[in-house]
Amino acid sequence: MTTTEVLPTRFISAFRPVSERERRAPVTPESVKRLIAAGWKCKLPADIGVASGWTDDEFRAAGARIEPDPDPANADVMLCVEPPPVESIQSLKPGCLLIGLLRPFDANLTFEAAREARVAAIAMELIPRSTLAQSMDALSSQASLAGYSAVIRAASRLSRILPMMSTPAGTIPPARVLVIGTGVAGLQAIATAVRLGARVTAYDVRPAAKEQVESLGAKFARVDVDPVQESSNGYAAAMSESALARQRAALARLCHNSDIVIAAAQVFGKPAPLIIDSSMIAGMQAGAVIVDLAIATGGNVENARDGMDEIIDGVIVLADSDLPSTVARDASNMLASNFASLLDHITDQSGALKPPGHNEILNAVLVTHDGRTRHTLQTPIQARENAAT
Repeated sequence: MTTTEVLPTRFISAFRPVSERERRAPVTPESVKRLIAAGWKCKLPADIGVASGWTDDEFRAAGARIEPDPDPANADVMLCVEPPPVESIQSLKPGCLLIGLLRPFDANLTFEAAREARVAAIAMELIPRSTLAQSMDALSSQASLAGYSAVIRAASRLSRILPMMSTPAGTIPPARVLVIGTGVAGLQAIATAVRLGARVTAYDVRPAAKEQVESLGAKFARVDVDPVQESSNGYAAAMSESALARQRAALARLCHNSDIVIAAAQVFGKPAPLIIDSSMIAGMQAGAVIVDLAIATGGNVENARDGMDEIIDGVIVLADSDLPSTVARDASNMLASNFASLLDHITDQSGALKPPGHNEILNAVLVTHDGRTRHTLQTPIQARENAAT
C-alpha cells in the first residue's frame, strides 16, 4: 500500500500599492487560478485589483479568499508592485518571500528591513536578459507598456495629428517623431508611432540597434560618436562626458526638426545619461512635446523631475515613472504572469525556496536571504558620486 505525501499549506498574499499614482495589481483573477493550480492558497486584501478594473468577486470566483486586511505574518509569499513600507516588511515572518518591483538601485530601506526580518527579498528588476528568464522579465514587460503609453500621451498633447492626411483643404504632412534610446521602451515607442502614421527617426549608440529600428519602419539617425557595445542586460554601456557632449550637439539638430521627442536612454544600474539640455529645448519649435522615459533613474532631460508636466520655452515636457499604470489592466496582467512564472522556477513542490546554487535567475534576483545581504547594490546617486572621485 502506498501513501500519498501531504504537502504543507502554502499561503500567498499581496501588498496594496501605497503610491497615489500606482494603479497596478500584483495579482489578477487569471494569475490566482494559475497559483492555485500550482498548490498555493491565495488570501488577498480587499480591493487589491479595483484600480486595475477587477472586483473582489472576480478574485473570489477565481478561488482567492478576500479579507479586509489579511495578516501578512501568515503569508509564505508576499507580492508587491512597489517597495512596501518598512513596517510592513517587519511584519512578515522569517523565511517569507517578498517578490516584487523593489527598486534595488534606489536609496530605500527595503533591503535593510528585509535582512533584519530574515525575509528573502526578490527584486524583479534584476531578472537576467535570457531566453530562460523571458517569461519572468517584468522590467521588459513594463518598459514595453511605458513606450506605448509615452507615444499616446505625447500625441494627446501635440496640437497636430500624427499621420499624413489628404483633405479638401490640402495635404497635412505626418508628424515627426524622434526616439532616443532603443531598448525595450524605445522600440515599442517606435512601433507605436509608426502604426499611428508618424514619420519616425530613432537613435541609439549601439550598432545593433540600426537593424532593429529599420525593421520597425523607422529611419536610423547617424551621429558621429564612437559606437557603444550592449551590456548583458540589454542596455548600452555608459559613455564618457566628451562623447555625450558630441552626441548632444548632433541630437540638437534632430530635436529642432521634431514634433515629438521620446527620450528613453538608460544604463542598467546607473544614472540615465543627460541627453537633452536646456539649450536643446530652447531650440525646439513651440508646441513640440518631450517625454522623458528615463526619469526613474534621473532622466534624460535637464531639470526634469518625476510627475512633471510643464511648458518650457514653448515646449511641453512630460516625465512620469508611472506610465505603465496608465494601462493598469494590461500592466497587471503582465506583472502577475511574470510573478507566477518566477515562483514556478524558484520554489519546490512544497513552496520552499530552492537552494540558489547554480540557479542563474535566483542568484540574480535574491538580494537578501537568511539575514544576509547577497548583493551590494549601488544607487544611481552613489554611482554618480563615485564616478566623480
